[in-house]
Amino acid sequence: MHLFDVQYLIQSVGLLGIFAIVFAESGLFFAFFLPGDSLLFTAGFLASQNMLPIFWLILGIAICAVLAGYAGYYFGQWIGPKIFVKEDSLFFRKKYLNEAHAFFEKYGNKAVVLARFIPIIRTFTPILAGVGRMTFANFSFYNIFGGSLWAVGITLIGYYLGHLIPGVQDYLFPIALLIIFISALPGVYEYLLERKKRKR
Repeated sequence: MHLFDVQYLIQSVGLLGIFAIVFAESGLFFAFFLPGDSLLFTAGFLASQNMLPIFWLILGIAICAVLAGYAGYYFGQWIGPKIFVKEDSLFFRKKYLNEAHAFFEKYGNKAVVLARFIPIIRTFTPILAGVGRMTFANFSFYNIFGGSLWAVGITLIGYYLGHLIPGVQDYLFPIALLIIFISALPGVYEYLLERKKRKR
């Protein structure tokens, strides 16, 4: 039961454990299953109960989220040429790399920011940005903006709801699911909008 209890997880690993989970989930492709939005929301709630320092919590999460983005980006840059080295490989073609590059040239800014609020997509987008050769300066701006917005926004929602709603701890899981759903809506909207444009 405790494996799926984010509050128990946070109380077990502490502040540094939260930072490590954020870094792994935000930039290491094999850690996509770790909690992200629910972790931030619950940590914000615990901070409202004076169990965690809110300033250091948000600062640490933001730094780790941004650094994780860079880790994924550089991994994508490193692995991209190795994956697409053969023109006639069984599963990949160099044209896929060029298509990824074109995608991030056109939609990279939105993708890097919006992906922060979508589980699993958040983990792989920095890697794809690196594979697609998105410019470092461009990626850096939106990586910092998106990572900071995610860290501050989701954590503060949990923090303020912890102060405003009596007994909110009894509803942490459904509220976290609702926040994940709402935060994913802009990304879904952009996808549907782009799909509509393509049909036209």
